Amino acid sequence: MTMEKIVFYGFASILIAAALAVISFRNSVKAVLSLVLAFFAAAGLWMLVEAEFLAVSLVLVYVGAVLVLFLFVVMMLDVNYAAIKEGFTRYLPLGVLAALAFFAGLYHLFRNESLAALTPARHGADYSNVRALGEVLYTQYFYAFEIAAVLLLVAIIAAISLTFRGTRNRKVQNVAEQVRVKKEDRLRIIKMAAETSNAADQKENEA
Repeated sequence: MTMEKIVFYGFASILIAAALAVISFRNSVKAVLSLVLAFFAAAGLWMLVEAEFLAVSLVLVYVGAVLVLFLFVVMMLDVNYAAIKEGFTRYLPLGVLAALAFFAGLYHLFRNESLAALTPARHGADYSNVRALGEVLYTQYFYAFEIAAVLLLVAIIAAISLTFRGTRNRKVQNVAEQVRVKKEDRLRIIKMAAETSNAADQKENEA
């Protein structure tokens, strides 16, 4: 067995064990941490097929941003585990059928002889997956990529518009007025008569 196969089976075993832990742990925090481990193992598998862009994106975007947010949300929520378990037996047959269909599809996929043709071609040390992906996106799929970006921008604007609830009194800064400000506008000097020692002694006697 080559070193590459050993690394593959190692990452695959970690990925399967972490995925089973996600659905097995009763503690939500442990389940999220298991999902983090599963994503790291999946990133290792992406590296084996020379898809380093997907591997780095999986770690930075999902592990570094999305799952950290999930972890904070889960830690702040008071999850009622009794209510979650109420519908377990009712949906158990449907879950078993879905699992059987999934494994049947995997069995059919691995029995297919054309699966070996999907093995990615090996490249040299100077090959950059990021560069190849960028060349494809900005040449062959340039218009589709730009249309997707515009659609995402429209979705962001629509979400902000839907959540906006009327006018709000906001305090904003006027940079032009701040630049033109003078000392007389910010500083006020008050002149007071100096108190003598006799006046101070008289106040102490009155007190």
